[in-house]
Amino acid sequence: MFRGANAINLDTKGRLAIPTKYRQSLLDDCNGQLVCTVDTQQSCLLLYPLPEWEEIELKLIKFSSMIPAERRMQRLLLGHATEGEMDKSGRILLPTPLRLHAHLSKEVMLVGQLNKFEIWDAEVWAEQVELDMDTERKGEFELTERLQDFSL
Repeated sequence: MFRGANAINLDTKGRLAIPTKYRQSLLDDCNGQLVCTVDTQQSCLLLYPLPEWEEIELKLIKFSSMIPAERRMQRLLLGHATEGEMDKSGRILLPTPLRLHAHLSKEVMLVGQLNKFEIWDAEVWAEQVELDMDTERKGEFELTERLQDFSL
């Protein structure tokens, strides 16, 4: 389970150092094998442990190439999917096309989302959090059935 937001600096080669607290579980669960792809809804990246990504692929393989929306989703997610392996220092390379999609600068945020991470440019992340908090305060969102049943 991945949770929390971690401020990280990309190195000059575009590598991201996975925080120490996640490294051992990633080594145990997937031998450090990760898949990074674009988020189709927002300007961030999605970083999956390989077994979690394989679950996504099982869903994508069922999509029809004859239905434009399904083919588009396959093209975007699979076409940008890049496999990587953590090196001895716990780093993973984020390829240039993916960094460009998410407008990543040196300062990024690695945000745990239970089974995956989101990778955001730090400034874009701060703007998104402010927008999300403002939306919550104003109540300007669809109250789905799951949200109606949710309490802290």
